[in-house]
Amino acid sequence: MAENNDTSTGTGTEARSGSGTGTEACSGSGTGAEARSGGGGAVSSPTSRRALLLAAGSAGAAAVLSAACAAPAGTRGAAGVPSASPTRPPSPTPSGASRAAAPACVLAVGAGAGPYYLDLDLVRSDITQGRGGVPLRLDLTVVRVPDGCRPLAAAGVEVWHADADGDYSTGKDTFLRGTQITDRTGRCVFHTIVPGWYAGLAPHIHFKVRPDTRTETTSQFFFPEDLLTQVYTRQPYARRTAPAHPNRRDSRYRAAGETMTLTLTPDGNGYHAAYTIGIT
Repeated sequence: MAENNDTSTGTGTEARSGSGTGTEACSGSGTGAEARSGGGGAVSSPTSRRALLLAAGSAGAAAVLSAACAAPAGTRGAAGVPSASPTRPPSPTPSGASRAAAPACVLAVGAGAGPYYLDLDLVRSDITQGRGGVPLRLDLTVVRVPDGCRPLAAAGVEVWHADADGDYSTGKDTFLRGTQITDRTGRCVFHTIVPGWYAGLAPHIHFKVRPDTRTETTSQFFFPEDLLTQVYTRQPYARRTAPAHPNRRDSRYRAAGETMTLTLTPDGNGYHAAYTIGIT
């Protein structure tokens, strides 16, 4: 079980080459280094696939990866079919899940990377890697807010989060982690699961956006609490007793949840969410 050491708070500054200068709402760490003791994750070399793709620039990289980034919906959950019964997921209830989507062009609220970030070279859309849970298709679009919400092509987008038991992959494990490169419309797609809870924190998905090899924005997504309570009655989440209010106990959710909470809609046996990440 993950320990209660995900304590990063975010600085609201941009991490440029680790210096932490600028004004973008970004990670306070910006190191790309593993923070969990004994994690043993591999660190990408300067000539890694991701670095080369980012360095190639928006024109070339976006053209090459456009098809790969927008993976077809038919691949959803292929590597990690949940053990829940094959019924349609419960529809979100009005109190939280039907909230209006966040404005289409706002800056992401900065948050730290937390203790479980691993700088890996895993360019893939399906990140389930055999982990069971309620399927989640996550469609992300990256835009430049100061530039009239212009879609940003060839940006690297990383996501990582806990599994249904609240555990992160460490060491040689790489489940529920991955990177995509945005296509010419600024879009990429991840196929994953709804994360479990741990350590008194609101369930969340961490993400980083790297528009180039020197700059990054780090934040996290939250989920409507009423939807979580429904999901956690299903297997494999139901193997543990879920908290009655998984979000309210987390001060970070209270501070950023209004902007960074995903709006989910039923999608087959799971859910679909689309979010526009605004960066400077």
